[in-house]
Amino acid sequence: METSSNKDRVAVITGAGGTLCSEMARALAKQGIKVALVGRDIEKLKIVEQQIKDAGGIAISVSADVSNLEAVENARNMITKELGLCNILINGAGGNQTLAVATINEFDAKELDEPEEGFRGFFNLDMPLFQNVIEVNTMGTVIPCKVFGKDMAEQGGGNIVNIASLNSYRPLSRVAAYAMAKAGIASFTQWLAAYLAPANIRVNAIAPGFFLNDRSQKLLMTPDGGYTDRGAAIIRQTPMKHFGEAHELIGCLNWLIDDAGAGFVTGIVVPVDGGFLANVGI
Repeated sequence: METSSNKDRVAVITGAGGTLCSEMARALAKQGIKVALVGRDIEKLKIVEQQIKDAGGIAISVSADVSNLEAVENARNMITKELGLCNILINGAGGNQTLAVATINEFDAKELDEPEEGFRGFFNLDMPLFQNVIEVNTMGTVIPCKVFGKDMAEQGGGNIVNIASLNSYRPLSRVAAYAMAKAGIASFTQWLAAYLAPANIRVNAIAPGFFLNDRSQKLLMTPDGGYTDRGAAIIRQTPMKHFGEAHELIGCLNWLIDDAGAGFVTGIVVPVDGGFLANVGI
């Protein structure tokens, strides 16, 4: 619902070209919040920007590498000039790298030799890409918090919502680098919440469960609409028996950025996972 107070709010959303954060951007814009879409792929951002404008909202697209301080500062200057100072920051940029993901769940002696193409154990992972996953997911959250959080502190308050993961609670198989990074996001969220509380800035995180996007669709679904082995294993572990849809994150987001409804809430990580974490599997 659009309100007069929302018209004075500016939300910066990183990773806004992706499935989840583009949905967040459209939802906030419908409420009258001005939205800055930030990401590397300007073409993806422009699609979301046009959708928002077609629906009567206000949005701009800014291409930036969120793990680069200078790039984020330049983005901040452009956003401030066009929309005003940020008072809501959603850190959704991140992701994984195929060659930093194992193809097996546990050690196999084959990884000690020259592996066949497409086979990756821990000892075969690409270390520069492994490091890149950690860098993009962690510093790609820390740097926007530093840049836009300073503006919030000068305004006397604001909201930061980081995007964590089920990996923040448990390291899922195969994705060691991503799990390390997302565990770090949960820890940083708590640390920053305590640090920024005197500035009246609340810092929380959402930990989505398994939501389908272009990448995960290929990993979890078959071309005929069935499940791959990994997809079927996830569904068995998920009490609600389906993958999440992006719109199912919006209620949680709206609550976290509502200073009236969640004004005493800071430093938490909220799983939105269909019960995945609650199910021990037996």
